[in-house]
Amino acid sequence: MSDAGWFKSSRGSGGGDNRVAVWFKSSHSSAGSDNCVEVRLSATAVGVRDSKNHAGPAMTFAPARWNAFLAGAKSCEFDLPRWL
Repeated sequence: MSDAGWFKSSRGSGGGDNRVAVWFKSSHSSAGSDNCVEVRLSATAVGVRDSKNHAGPAMTFAPARWNAFLAGAKSCEFDLPRWL
């Protein structure tokens, strides 16, 4: 995984990896839109939540499952049929 969505914790003691995953929205989200999700990346999990409800539930995926979802979305696997 890349370092996107990470920042170094101010509580770090200088030794070891003390980075903390943070939630972020897509740069394609418009400022006034309420149809956004936020994502948090780590080496072991990908979290997804509603950007309007930070205290609400979040879904968690294994990185391989998340990558499979992204590949399907990019290949239009989840598009509605044209007849709908």
